[in-house]
Amino acid sequence: MTQLLPPLKPIAMKERVSMVFIEKGQIDVKDGAFVVIDESGIRTHIPVGTIACIMLEPGTRVSHHAAALAARAGTLLVWVGEAGVRLYASGQPGGARSDRLLYQAKLALDDAARLKVVRKMYEIRFNEAPPAKRSVQQLRGIEGSRVKKTYQLLAKQYGVDWKGRQYDPTKWDNSDLPNRCVSSATACLYGITEAAVLAAGYAPAIGFIHTGKPLSFVYDIADLFKFDHIIPQAFKIAAKNPKQPEREVRLMCRDVFRQSKILKKIIPTIEVVLAAGELEVPPPADENIEPAIPNPENIGDVGHRS
Repeated sequence: MTQLLPPLKPIAMKERVSMVFIEKGQIDVKDGAFVVIDESGIRTHIPVGTIACIMLEPGTRVSHHAAALAARAGTLLVWVGEAGVRLYASGQPGGARSDRLLYQAKLALDDAARLKVVRKMYEIRFNEAPPAKRSVQQLRGIEGSRVKKTYQLLAKQYGVDWKGRQYDPTKWDNSDLPNRCVSSATACLYGITEAAVLAAGYAPAIGFIHTGKPLSFVYDIADLFKFDHIIPQAFKIAAKNPKQPEREVRLMCRDVFRQSKILKKIIPTIEVVLAAGELEVPPPADENIEPAIPNPENIGDVGHRS
């Protein structure tokens, strides 16, 4: 019988708003509040402690104080392209735990355990047991074929001209409308999934199906939710041929994340998937003792300038 890791109590990620997008503004802390200041000086307060992920679009600047506050609040900052169509970098929200990182790495490095994890992912994604006696590489190939077929079926369902999943992230405007909608949707899903992975204490880079990329595990977990709502709705938007498809997709993702309460699902799913590896679950780590360093909230600039 497999055992699941205990839930993380310090970070109530499932109770948070999934994400907000910010563009063209200076993000800072004023009077103890997280604010966005536009070019005219107007302040917009952001309840950073109630948000899981803040997507920073081009034209935003973040102060050191704001980044530190977001980290303490456990809110992930993600730097994305316009309308969230590409994910460039992200900040650690402070949820990583050494016991969970070691557990994840041990599962990924054990061939038998990794295969069990991959098989569980396949089962969750397609709602059926994977074929017996297949390697990780073979299951990856089967999965890819089924995903390709799913794209074709969705395109037919919504009357979209689909020429396959083709895009160049360095030449966004060269992609056709359906691919731009799909890419925009997956970028939003990756952002909220990365926030959940980090909040659960795991490493985005240590994947099981996907490997060798900074967000391999994020891709693994996001794929389990991709076709529930996000991709079908992206095709539906593409069928309407809107003037601002990326914006339409972004707003759709926001609404879907809120309605489906996806944050309440991602972290428990991560635990179920990893438990399938049937390796010993590490005991809860002892409470860490904070290092003897000054509290930046209580001291001023102590640097010396000559």
